[in-house]
Amino acid sequence: MPNPETFPYKNMSFRMHNGEKITLGEANLRRALQYSGTAGFPELIDWLRKLQWEEHQPDCDYDICLGNGSQDLLTKAFDMLIDEGDSILIEKPTYVGALSYLRPLNVKFIEVECDSNGINPKNLADILANWPKDKPYPKILYTVPTGCNPTGMIIPLYRKEQIYELAQKYNFLILEDDPYYYLQFSPHRIPSFFSMDIDGRVLRFDSFSKVISAGMRLGWVSGPRPLIHRIILHSQVVNLHPSGLSQMITYLILTRWGIGGFLAHVDEIATFYQEKRDIFCKSAQKYLNGIAEWNVPNAGLFVWIKLLDINDSTFLIKNKAMFKGVLLIPGHDFYPNSVPTSYVRASFSTATPKEIDEALKLLGEMIRDERNYGEGEYA
Repeated sequence: MPNPETFPYKNMSFRMHNGEKITLGEANLRRALQYSGTAGFPELIDWLRKLQWEEHQPDCDYDICLGNGSQDLLTKAFDMLIDEGDSILIEKPTYVGALSYLRPLNVKFIEVECDSNGINPKNLADILANWPKDKPYPKILYTVPTGCNPTGMIIPLYRKEQIYELAQKYNFLILEDDPYYYLQFSPHRIPSFFSMDIDGRVLRFDSFSKVISAGMRLGWVSGPRPLIHRIILHSQVVNLHPSGLSQMITYLILTRWGIGGFLAHVDEIATFYQEKRDIFCKSAQKYLNGIAEWNVPNAGLFVWIKLLDINDSTFLIKNKAMFKGVLLIPGHDFYPNSVPTSYVRASFSTATPKEIDEALKLLGEMIRDERNYGEGEYA
């Protein structure tokens, strides 16, 4: 490893929103900029273990490792668990980033229907009960159960319990991709799949991206020790370890806050996004009522909008809306077995109230034009 005497940095400091100053002294900075353990800084892992106990109280033997964002760990889990040609259970619609990684693996997507409460356990049960006898059952279910990207839905506790029972019955793992877990808008967060795991069949992916910083690229996975160990071995030969500087900065912030301070911080963030959601929905009611439908999301950053009397939203969104500066994503991008759909995904996370209002006004005008004239009028 390189001699830290050659590093051109002496110390580093930054100021928090509340005015507090945090300094990385010479010893901490040297450590942050040097090679380190693949799983992550031991003291940061210990802090996260305390957080997982405080929040989820898992009832199984588990381990934790850090990665360069939760998606880094998620894709390594896919590589570990999936063989070419495998069937995987996956909610419909779901996160496009996962789909983009899975498609080149030549897997068979078994779509599980979702509604405003997320995965429909009855549909999942029907799929498995009628599974062809000459084919192996799926090994995994992939889900974004909280503030799902794109739908914004949350799977309620009773459904999670039913889904976990099916996982036990048919012996599959649950990949719980939960970066929006702390962005729930109700006073009490809905318990996770991880919190009910007694068999070691849940891999839970958490992220600091939505609650501390996206650019620091730091997430963690919690789950059965043998699986976590395999992910660590993968990281050893791919990227060695997550950013030491990101880990050190995060650890110093977390130790300054403590568990209670962190939970107070995420509550403030959830309130921030809840207010932005309310602004979005107020403008949507003003401009889209009668020409679109949507469920008010209870978590996350997104609204899933159905354009009435429009069978395929793709042309309107990728051409007309983009031309007018309204950035939305057509719904077919989020379907595992991509098909035309009338849905679009909107995000309220960074837009100002004025921008939200203007965008939804323009969207309403474009929907009406599309219904009246079709693609040709503004193509």
